[in-house]
Amino acid sequence: MAEQITDIILEKIKVYKKIVIMRHSRPDGDAVGSTKGLTEILRATYPDKDIILAADDHSGYLSFLGEDGGTYPDDAYKNALGIVLDTATEDRISNKQFRLCREIIKIDHHIDVKPYGDISWVEDDRSSVCEMIAAFYERYQNELKMTELAATCIYTGLVTDSGRFRFESVKGRTMRLAGLLLDFGIDLEWLYANLYMESMDELRFKGEMLSEIEITENGVAYLYITNEMKRAYGLNEEQASECVSFMSTIKGSLIWLAFIENADGQSIRVRLRSRFVTVNGLAEKYHGGGHACASGATVYSEDEMDALIDDADAALADYKRNNGGWL
Repeated sequence: MAEQITDIILEKIKVYKKIVIMRHSRPDGDAVGSTKGLTEILRATYPDKDIILAADDHSGYLSFLGEDGGTYPDDAYKNALGIVLDTATEDRISNKQFRLCREIIKIDHHIDVKPYGDISWVEDDRSSVCEMIAAFYERYQNELKMTELAATCIYTGLVTDSGRFRFESVKGRTMRLAGLLLDFGIDLEWLYANLYMESMDELRFKGEMLSEIEITENGVAYLYITNEMKRAYGLNEEQASECVSFMSTIKGSLIWLAFIENADGQSIRVRLRSRFVTVNGLAEKYHGGGHACASGATVYSEDEMDALIDDADAALADYKRNNGGWL
């Protein structure tokens, strides 16, 4: 951990009477877990401070964690310390009022391609921002207070962003911090049931999608989910996006692409995942970015979708020519 930066962050938190915590649009487990977890820690530690979680959109998938952030008038941001979590670039911050804060702290684990904020704590080798918040608590545990709810939220983001501790970004420190959180009484059976149980509609959708998977010559697996498919199976955006995971166990396939038509019908969200192969450069070419093996992008036509598939196939062909040991 960058101790000097975290010392500065803690001092800023101590100084400000008003703190606004924010995240990215279309929040995932890490965004929800880190913002909600940090909010709970700070409220427990500093009951006299005005600490709000501001979010213009929410995750139905994670609603089991309880009340989430809300929307606030401009006055809520004035003279406040803003802390933005799990958001690589300003344009992805869900509520644009963040600019009204007196100072902005960025805490993130994505590659820092577009720095912003007055103070920036970025560790792109961390499994998640939730891991960073857990490490922040561990360093200052003599001053900060952890609650069972905060630990549960942070652990949720740790689990979901690390692929249940399967991704390369998981290190020994990740597991040690997970153990620290578990000591606060997290109900794992309840948590995993909420995260991974599926409805019959979701199972039927999965069955149909498995038969729809396409594979390129060099092993790129991909799916295209239309709005009509989402309506037919009663799926929200999060549930539809999870289809990228359906392809992760195909032997010989090291890149997986899920194309999900956006509700406006004018653009297509892309989730890129890979094993061994770096895909964030490919995502950046198509209006996105992210981690080396987990990124997001947007395309605006089926022709652009085909171009992305071709580029991914060429990247995978190059990787297979020059590397061994892949499955």
